[in-house]
Amino acid sequence: MSAPMKRIIALGALSLALASPLTAQQAAQEGSGSPTTPATGPEAPSEAPAQAPAEAEDGSSLMERGARLFLEGLLREMEPAIEELQGLADEAEPALRQFAERMGPALAGILGRIDDLSNYELPEMLPNGDIIIRRKVPLVPRPAPEPAPAPLPAPLPGDEIEL
Repeated sequence: MSAPMKRIIALGALSLALASPLTAQQAAQEGSGSPTTPATGPEAPSEAPAQAPAEAEDGSSLMERGARLFLEGLLREMEPAIEELQGLADEAEPALRQFAERMGPALAGILGRIDDLSNYELPEMLPNGDIIIRRKVPLVPRPAPEPAPAPLPAPLPGDEIEL
C-alpha cells in the first residue's frame, strides 16, 4: 500500500473516530472493567492493556485510546480492499500510460482551442448522433484576413526584364 493511500485512509478514519465519541466510551468501559457487553468485531482489542489510575481520570487519554482502537480496526478491515485496489491500479497503469502517450498531444490541442469551460453549455446529442457543445455567448467573428497578392509569373527563358 502506498504512503499517500495510507495517509488518506488514516485521515478519514481519524475524522470518523473524532466524530464518534461512542468508541471512546466503549474503550473507557473496557479499561475500567465494568460489567458491560464486551466489544466485538474489528475494534475489539485482543488484550485490554491495564490503565494507570491517572490515565483513567484523564479524558483525553481515553479519547486517544478509543481513536487508536478504532483506526486499528478500520485499517484491519480495509487492508484486503486496499491491496486489491493497489493490484488493480498496478494492472491498469501500463494501459493508462499508453493512453496518455497517444492521446496527450490531441487532448492538449483540443484544450488549447477551448478558453474556459464555463463559457460553454453542456454537451447535447442531436437526433443523428452528433454531439455539439454550444458557447453560452457567441464569439464576435474576426475579420477575414486580406488575401495575399497572386505571385508574379516566373520569367521565361529569353524574356527581358526592364528596369
